[in-house]
Amino acid sequence: MAEPFGTGAGIVGVISLAIQITQVVVQFGMDWKYAPDNIKTFMAELGTLKTVLSETNTNIILNPDFEAAFQNRPSLLLSQLGPNAPSTTDTKRMLEICQRELDSLLKDLKNRGQGHRLGWERFKGAFLAKDTRDSVENLCRQCQTLNSMLSIDAAVLGATMYKEVREGRKEQQEWRQAEAKTSLAIKSGTEQSNRWQENQDFQAVLNWLTPINYADQQSDYINRQQPGTGQWILDSAEFQTWLNTDKQTLFCPGIPGAGKTILTSIVIKELTALFYNNKSIGVAYIYCNYQRQDEQMIDDLLASVLKQLAECQSSLPVSVRDLYDRHKTKRTRPSTEELSSNLQSMATAAKYSRLFIIVDALDECQASNGCRQRFLSEIFSLQTIVRANIFVTSRFIPEITEEYSGRMSLEIRASKEDIQRYLSGHISQLPAFVGRSTDLQEEIITGIVNAADGMFLLAQLHLDALKGKRSPKAVRTSLQKLASGSDAYDYAYTDAMKRIEGQLTDQEQLAKQVLSWITCARRQLTTTELQHALGVEVGESKLDKENLSQIDDIVSVCAGLVTVDQESSIIRLVHYTTQEYFKRLQSRWFPNIETDITTICITYLSFDVFKRGFCLTDSNFEERLQLNPFYKYAAQNWGHHACKISSLSHVLTQGVLDFLKNKPKVEASSQGLLAIKRYLSHSNYSGEVPRRVTGLCLTAYFGVEAVINLLLETGQVEADSKDSDSRTPLSYAAQHGHEAVIRLLLETGQVEADSKNSDSRTPLSYAAQHGHEAVVKLLLATGKVEADFKDSSSWTPLL
Repeated sequence: MAEPFGTGAGIVGVISLAIQITQVVVQFGMDWKYAPDNIKTFMAELGTLKTVLSETNTNIILNPDFEAAFQNRPSLLLSQLGPNAPSTTDTKRMLEICQRELDSLLKDLKNRGQGHRLGWERFKGAFLAKDTRDSVENLCRQCQTLNSMLSIDAAVLGATMYKEVREGRKEQQEWRQAEAKTSLAIKSGTEQSNRWQENQDFQAVLNWLTPINYADQQSDYINRQQPGTGQWILDSAEFQTWLNTDKQTLFCPGIPGAGKTILTSIVIKELTALFYNNKSIGVAYIYCNYQRQDEQMIDDLLASVLKQLAECQSSLPVSVRDLYDRHKTKRTRPSTEELSSNLQSMATAAKYSRLFIIVDALDECQASNGCRQRFLSEIFSLQTIVRANIFVTSRFIPEITEEYSGRMSLEIRASKEDIQRYLSGHISQLPAFVGRSTDLQEEIITGIVNAADGMFLLAQLHLDALKGKRSPKAVRTSLQKLASGSDAYDYAYTDAMKRIEGQLTDQEQLAKQVLSWITCARRQLTTTELQHALGVEVGESKLDKENLSQIDDIVSVCAGLVTVDQESSIIRLVHYTTQEYFKRLQSRWFPNIETDITTICITYLSFDVFKRGFCLTDSNFEERLQLNPFYKYAAQNWGHHACKISSLSHVLTQGVLDFLKNKPKVEASSQGLLAIKRYLSHSNYSGEVPRRVTGLCLTAYFGVEAVINLLLETGQVEADSKDSDSRTPLSYAAQHGHEAVIRLLLETGQVEADSKNSDSRTPLSYAAQHGHEAVVKLLLATGKVEADFKDSSSWTPLL
């Protein structure tokens, strides 16, 4: 059978280009795990398309049995892709378009590969072409259509051949042989298509449960492990007992900086290696983080455990599918009780022979609203139902240690041998004269090991403190002054700040800006987010990319206090104790940081590029976020930072007012604030949020009392203004419990206390739903609200 497409066109051409695109990026030393999310999504679709086309070409188009089966018979599939099919068929046209777009992308990538920009920055723009993405997506959809054609061909073929059999028994044997060949060809293509669709559905449901993925952190921590360290915990009698005994709990408390997180990653690595591909054993883990508490509430934690255990199965558990189907159409989220029940049901139905649940840094899990206690109760409850083993690390927090009283425990302390290995592996970072003196190296290792006293982090900080020394005498003098004991971290961090202040002025300023942003940001920042934040120039209407600092420079000026997680591109302080130090001494090191952050956020939101306003499609919205990495943080947090400022400066006040009076930029900002993609297949999520949000509504959402006062005093705003969902400033303030703002609005005498939005929900219903008791009382005291009014779902504020 002749090949229906030349190597430069059609199926083979698209396959070839897909392979070349991947090879070009690899050729320039890029690693896919560091790629931006939109590029990962595009390459995943391109990889799926390559697989489907390869299978179609090999098993169907180039299969002589398939063509023979349809000799002198019509075939929908061959009418699209056969050797005699016209070049104008939908499929061939889409192949031609896709080939052209991929060829253009390949050339663009090769050109960009010759540039001087580092990392994915030089390739990112090439992947943003909308025509290329659309051509790949359209061809993927066409492949599904071809699958349907294949099914129709099978039905037609079966009916036709059955008729021929009735006409003559002599042809029966030939018919059976032809049927077997045809069925085999059709089955191969159909099964491949079905597997692809099932995998897509599986991932969509898992991402709906929670988008949080701890695998990136696991990879980062393992990469930071000094080879040979941590073996002691795996060899310990306590760990071996825990590993080999059902329903065991191992509690591992430790002092700050003892290396608990790295040891946790070693335990996880050991478990995944031991039980690789064993579907009867489930492993789930959580890295609690003080800067991620907003996304580590009880529902998030349970959903994460549920997601990881579901991933261990070869197919999506029925209970998880039912949970997804029950909520997706209503666009609701499962309750804590549903998640807990589903977790227990799935663990039981899956018939796990063993379950391992690992929780690192439990002390960093949110304790408010009973989150931490509730989570502990849930995993202990799971332990009683199935054969679950629980491994937990934490600082010595009384309420946590009491919870584990009577259970097996193993204190985490960095062993002298592990600290020595770390120092030996990093001593080459010190000045060259250290490398030329074996005696001095031994003095350094001995001195730091003794001062560290079981604290891995302290050893790292002490080693960093020696990097700038200029002579053996200076090194030995520093070794004699190494801090140890309970106050050692404060001494080490203060010493690091002294080294920072001893740099050139520009370097000192950059370091303090970096440390202040990382310390006071409301969530962890990515490297590109921080670069954009630092690159903003107050008073300018756009970002000058030549003003962006390089990440290597950012890290190098911070005296070892900042690190970058390569897998997730998160830039952070080296340890929780670093955060505690700067928070405690914020007034000393960063006295004006909240004003600075608010000013930067407002300046960024006011850039001219956002004057187009609300994005009408998901693709346009995602392109905006991709091209402006700091936009989402600025939109979601400017008001929170503004609330922490005791007195707004004149410059900041004017900047905020100018922004809030700009309708298109306010509407764009509200979309950045409210639009959330809850799962991979969540379509039109950016259009589900209200439009025409006013500046007063936006300010009431955050509860910035001083700004609301100023807006009302201008007399140019409507106190009871409504967005496209008929929500008012009072409604937003009530939802978030801003009592002082509600008083201000009510005192104007111009607001309707019982206003209804498009779902007939009132400010009272929002306040009651979110547990804001003081606001509920304040609204009831007006005498102008109907306490038992039913919304469009027949819910009242009390239900």
